Amino acid sequence: MSQAVSRLIAICSDSIGETAEAVVRATLQQFELPNTEIKRYMNVRNEDELYRLMEEVAERGGFVVYTLVQPELREIIREEAVRLNVRIVDIMGPMMQAFVDTFNDTPKRTPGWHQRLDNDYFRRVEAVEFAVNNDDGKDVGAILKADIIILGVSRISKTPLSIFLAHKGKKVVNYPVIPELTPPVQLREVRGKIIGLTINAEHLVKIRSERLKAMGLPDDAKYASLERVEEELNYAQSVFQSLGCPVIDVTDKAIEEIAALIMKYI
Repeated sequence: MSQAVSRLIAICSDSIGETAEAVVRATLQQFELPNTEIKRYMNVRNEDELYRLMEEVAERGGFVVYTLVQPELREIIREEAVRLNVRIVDIMGPMMQAFVDTFNDTPKRTPGWHQRLDNDYFRRVEAVEFAVNNDDGKDVGAILKADIIILGVSRISKTPLSIFLAHKGKKVVNYPVIPELTPPVQLREVRGKIIGLTINAEHLVKIRSERLKAMGLPDDAKYASLERVEEELNYAQSVFQSLGCPVIDVTDKAIEEIAALIMKYI
């Protein structure tokens, strides 16, 4: 049986391409497109790199999303797009032009400026390490050091949320809420930093069943039963009420959307 051909979305950047990839992934959430590859071409600095990139995308029938600030490179990618009949999407260009037209200012055109090893960079690195080291309640003492504490039942996206927020420079602890586990007393000392997560019970049953299948376990285990899921969600709700924390329903929400809601509360 032949393998399905993957669709290619190329991220072309004179830096790390994080901005462009975030836009692509947010858009991709609106489509059912399996076998879609998002490939980053980072630190693009010369025309030869652009030529190779565009040839590969043309061969695979994909398109390019780019964040380039150097006028020469921007012109080349536009010319290659016409020559090879490849669609390109300029993420930064219209925004920079809006600044120029509105404020009569001139952009610095400095590639990769946000990669400077400044305090913000080290803060994000430290936050990611903090989130990894304190995933799933590994150290309850870290609750007192965290900027955000995420509470929720199993398979409700606590870990990816923690990492996503860590990349924004936030130190995050995520802690599981289970009827058999008494919430740590430290939670009483950090009011205002706690966020509770909930989800539609039937939706969570599907998520847990798929997780069990992926692990080669029976998908009818108690862990994925509707009765158990409802029990856990009801218990979690009682914990959230006792702590007086905001609660976000994550059903059918993307990680980026949930993170934005969390930042509004914190």
